Amino acid sequence: MNYEEFLDDKAQLGALSGFEPLWMPGFLFDFQRSLLEWSITKGKSAIFADCGLGKTPMQLTWAQNVVQKTNKPALILAPLAVAGQTVREGAKFGIEVTKSQDGLLRGGKLIVANYERLHYFNPNDFSGVVCDESSILKNFDGVTRAAITQFMRKIPYRLLCTATAAPNDYIELGTSSEAIGEMGYMDMLGRFFKANNGSLHPMHHVRAIQGDKWRFRGHAEHDFWSWVCSWARAVRKPSDLGFDDGEFVLPELIERQHVVHANARADGYLLDLPAVGLQEQRQERRRSIQERCEMAAKLVAERDGASVAWCNLNDEGDLLSGMIPGAKQITGTMDDDEKEELFEAFSSGQLIKLVTKPVIASLGLNWQHCAHQTWFPSHSFEQMYQGVRRSWRFGQKNAVTVDIVTSEGEANVLQNLQRKQAAAEVMFAKLVELMNHELRIKKANNFNHELTQPAWI
Repeated sequence: MNYEEFLDDKAQLGALSGFEPLWMPGFLFDFQRSLLEWSITKGKSAIFADCGLGKTPMQLTWAQNVVQKTNKPALILAPLAVAGQTVREGAKFGIEVTKSQDGLLRGGKLIVANYERLHYFNPNDFSGVVCDESSILKNFDGVTRAAITQFMRKIPYRLLCTATAAPNDYIELGTSSEAIGEMGYMDMLGRFFKANNGSLHPMHHVRAIQGDKWRFRGHAEHDFWSWVCSWARAVRKPSDLGFDDGEFVLPELIERQHVVHANARADGYLLDLPAVGLQEQRQERRRSIQERCEMAAKLVAERDGASVAWCNLNDEGDLLSGMIPGAKQITGTMDDDEKEELFEAFSSGQLIKLVTKPVIASLGLNWQHCAHQTWFPSHSFEQMYQGVRRSWRFGQKNAVTVDIVTSEGEANVLQNLQRKQAAAEVMFAKLVELMNHELRIKKANNFNHELTQPAWI
């Protein structure tokens, strides 16, 4: 590779602007239409919209506009099982979507594929790309994430959609910015942040990025959020954008905590004490596995309708699927076709009781038909938030019950989750407030006035 090829490989297409929307279907809500008008005109953007606000019809409309503008296909990348769901959603809205697993377009203009199949596709075939549940980007290893960013680099129109771009997760915001060609996340950190240990250059402390090791530079917070809202919009409900919430009101969420007593004592202890540190917490999880699974299975069996029993360990999943009558387990060892078949069966109501892990099924799936879940919580707030929101989302007609099952030694895990939840609510509210503030300023300022020449010139 010569130097010119090296530069071309690193280059973004540039700040190509979008275009005026060519098609706005009648099935869109007013706030969805507003988001799309902004996003299509922007060209490369991100929409952080909460679960159930209709990201799929917005993605389909966005992609269809790109197809009509360029007469060239657009690609929607989605997590496993969400690709098939996108095809069904497209049929519901009268938009033809073709699913491809081998990179062949088969004459389709709107193509949907799983992230894991990206290597089969040629970016030169597409004029637009959508990353559904784009928060998944940070979960991939560095090679896969770089491949996705590289694939998008020369595509003129790009859209990222997710529900949980955590406002205090600056890495995710930087990864999103890099994917749409705004700014690399290392450049973002260097411009707006400094390490808590006083270092001014983030490259000296790359490993520290994953933790809470960064703080805003002096007076940089306002500039940071001004920059974010130049390429992203965040919305938890229509009123965040100034529209009426209408039917977008969530039903009641009932969270019940169940603490079980492990029959086996921890080595050297007469009483159950809160586990301290990850090693003790892993031991506590193993020690109480039988009792926790028995409690979760009992709670699921008491429900007549659909239930999801979430687990973290393979042994938990095996025990639960054996204890819950009629339950099927989706595991990481299954091939993609087998997983999708079970997901389809659960979504359609053929399968009533499902056992799986958040890392497999917590993103993108619509389970409004299911109003009951059981959880063995971990420290991942995002996994639990996303998993619960598969059921507790706009469009759910019933109160949703979430049964949280822990042992006596897992008190610290629950406290950490509650702390993260409170922080996320505060930060997302702040993000929406700051974005709206910036938008009000932009709307209030009219930059189209004719320039007047000073008298002294």
